[in-house]
Parts: sequence; structure tokens; C-alpha cells
Amino acid sequence: MMSKVILVVLDGLNCKSASINMGYLNALCKENLGKFYSLECELPSMSRPLYECLLTGVKPVLSEIINNKLSFSKQTSIFDLCKEQGLKAGGAAYHWVFELYNKKEFIPSLHRHIEDENLTLPYGHFYYEDDYLDSHLFADGEHLRNKYNLDFTLIHSMNIDDAGHKFGSHSIEYANKTKKVDILISEYLPTWLEQGINVIITSDHGMTEGKSHGGLSEDEILVPFFTFGSAFSYENAKIKQDEICGSICEILGLKHDKRYNDEILKAKK
Repeated sequence: MMSKVILVVLDGLNCKSASINMGYLNALCKENLGKFYSLECELPSMSRPLYECLLTGVKPVLSEIINNKLSFSKQTSIFDLCKEQGLKAGGAAYHWVFELYNKKEFIPSLHRHIEDENLTLPYGHFYYEDDYLDSHLFADGEHLRNKYNLDFTLIHSMNIDDAGHKFGSHSIEYANKTKKVDILISEYLPTWLEQGINVIITSDHGMTEGKSHGGLSEDEILVPFFTFGSAFSYENAKIKQDEICGSICEILGLKHDKRYNDEILKAKK
């Protein structure tokens, strides 16, 4: 049975910051109304390669998206599967997501807002400044979800990553951006859950005190993975980043050949 899914990607959020600065999400998990996992991101711990991993289930060294230079996906993504199988998918995201899945270079005046069913990612609001406000971004995502009655919605935020690159992961600014998005999520998550939507909140990669990522330190590779909704087991499990795409496909009821993690999902009856 198909259930709708929202995937929230908080770019650059490391697990340590999520565990000490996200009071709302952690409070839900303490009451067994959600589950907080830690996972190691795939390598290299960079944005465009890990967007591809999250949305196709293919590791960077296999997908050939191995750095942040302009490149287009060669893999089958959640957006491809939704389009092929009659589900609606869209996203409010950084413009690199547009480029990966619509396979053309992003031009702000043409591609900032799209509604084109000929595209792989047909419904979207895309931004191109890293400090584009998370408050606007979440409103963009909710607008898309409601207007098009989306089955799969991607909401991809850059404010935490932006603060990390400017001030480092041990900074007040990085912590406060994490706290701010936690409060922002509290304005949306109750409605999503009331509507029976299953929600994953995670990150592509972490961030170091040295204002960067791309390496193998814990600050760079350990990222949070929160689950909320009736499709999830809330059981202890070890999850890999390349299993997230397939797990979402399972919840959406899509036919797919992706790896997934059955321990985080409720057993099908």
C-alpha cells in the first residue's frame, strides 16, 4: 500500500549538532514518536555526489558523480520511478538538484520555478544562493506539495551548510542555524503527520570546525537520520546512506531494484 513521503535534506548538518541543537525532533524521539539514527555518509563527503546517492541509491564512485562540478545523473532516480509509475514528485531544492535530474544547466530566469510534466523532476522551486532563507524554502516545498498533491516531496535546505562554511561547525552561528531549522520543522511536521505522510529528515554530509567537508573525520561523515510516520518501525537498526532511496521507494509502493533497509520499516501485513 502506497504512502506519501517527504524527504528533508539539511545540507551540511553533522550528527553532533543534530543531537544537541534539535530540541523538538529529539523530544519526539524520546516519546517514541520518531526515531533518531546516526549513519555514515558515502564518500566523498560532498554535496552533488551525495544528492545523487540519496535520490538514486548509488554510491558516488559508482554513479560517477564524484565532485561538485556540473554533471547530470546517469542513474534511475526516485523522480524517474515516480514518473514511470504514475506518482507525482517534486522538490524545493538547490539548483544542483535541477541539473542532476532534468539534465540541463540551470538558468535562474528560466528554471527558478518549473511546472513541466515532460521533465523528470516536473514540479519545482529552485534557488541558487546558499543563504536563501530556510523559512522561504520550507514554504516553497509546502506550496508544491499542496498545489500538485505530491506523493514524494523533496525539501533541501542550505542554511546550515552555509553557516558551516563561513564559521565552522563549532560556531555559535552553525548551532543557531540548526536550532532555527528545528523550530521551523515544528511548524510543518505535525500537519504532515496528521495527513498520514511519512517523513525522513537527514543530511548529505557533515561539517568540520575548519569550515569544510570532503574528508573522513567524524564531523564530516556522521550525519543524522530521523524517521517519523506510520511506515517506520522505530526499531534500532544500522542504516547505510545508499539504502535511503530504496526505503523511500518501498514506502511509496514503487517497483524498483534499489537496496533498502527493512529494519527501519514496519513489516508489511
